[in-house]
Amino acid sequence: MNAAALPPPAPTSVRREASPSRSAANPSETEAQLLAEVVELIGGDLAACERIYADELASAHPAVRDVRDHVARYRGKRLRPILTLLAGAACGEVNDKHRTLAAVVEMVHAATLVHDDVLDGADVRRHVATVHSRWNPRTAVLFGDFLFTHAFHLAATVDAAACRAIGAATNAVCEGELTQIHERGNADLTEAEYFAIVGGKTAALTAVSAELGAVHAGADEATVEALRSYGEDLGVAFQIADDLLDLVGEEGCVGKSLGSDLSEKKLTLPLIRLRDRLPEGESQQLKTLLADPPADARERLLPLLQRTGALESAVATARERAAAAVARLDELPDSDAKRLLVRLARFSVRRTF
Repeated sequence: MNAAALPPPAPTSVRREASPSRSAANPSETEAQLLAEVVELIGGDLAACERIYADELASAHPAVRDVRDHVARYRGKRLRPILTLLAGAACGEVNDKHRTLAAVVEMVHAATLVHDDVLDGADVRRHVATVHSRWNPRTAVLFGDFLFTHAFHLAATVDAAACRAIGAATNAVCEGELTQIHERGNADLTEAEYFAIVGGKTAALTAVSAELGAVHAGADEATVEALRSYGEDLGVAFQIADDLLDLVGEEGCVGKSLGSDLSEKKLTLPLIRLRDRLPEGESQQLKTLLADPPADARERLLPLLQRTGALESAVATARERAAAAVARLDELPDSDAKRLLVRLARFSVRRTF
């Protein structure tokens, strides 16, 4: 099984009145099609976010500009700024605060990517060299810091509450990463401990991205909490899908170094499920393999993951969290922005990139 074989979610009857052919959950929908519709709705706001991002990171130093321009090549699909802008549109109207905060959450995310690549020893991200492999770890660490400091500098232009919310999320990201480092090599990691790590290192930033969109559109407390919970559930689903890609994805398609979880001795959900489904003797053999993973560990684990159903079990959990994210949106009135939030959640668990 590879990532492309992840079963698509069941279709829904929600449609745009203006375009009946656009299903809210099209099983054959591609990433490009979904992003095209996002751009159609909030493209001007995304462009403004990009300008704010570029202006904030302007530098007179060529060495800094070099790294900045390189990192721009693997910043990804801008999920977090898209969440801020779509949440704002779903709760009211997008304004300048949304555009600025969308740039802020993207800077924080970019900083975590640069630092993560150092921690994981990854050489490739989105088909280009990582900062530490092209330059050196010192450059990567300092440039990640540069992104963090600029993010908070920019957030301060909005209001103190936004700074506190982003600060709390960034604290959770760092705590999640620190905990994950501490638990490396722990073959007895529990599911509860795994989800606590994921809730910090990934879901905290997607949660605050959606929350900020609601807050700065003037949404009531219940709606703000619904959007925050939507972002949290989406972030967990997204991370489980990422863990699956690390085990069964194809590097040429995914565009980043794979197998890093194994090499770094991180126990992810599919491996936890595998461990708990194996008989005692085989479970102990698995722990021995994970303690010192050989070069062909991915290939050796795949038949076990398939035979025990651990792979499909993890896929099912990712889909459940995506469905939970969609259910959070019941708080919102129907709109194009809401429909796109629904589709983003569902698409997050059938990525092939």
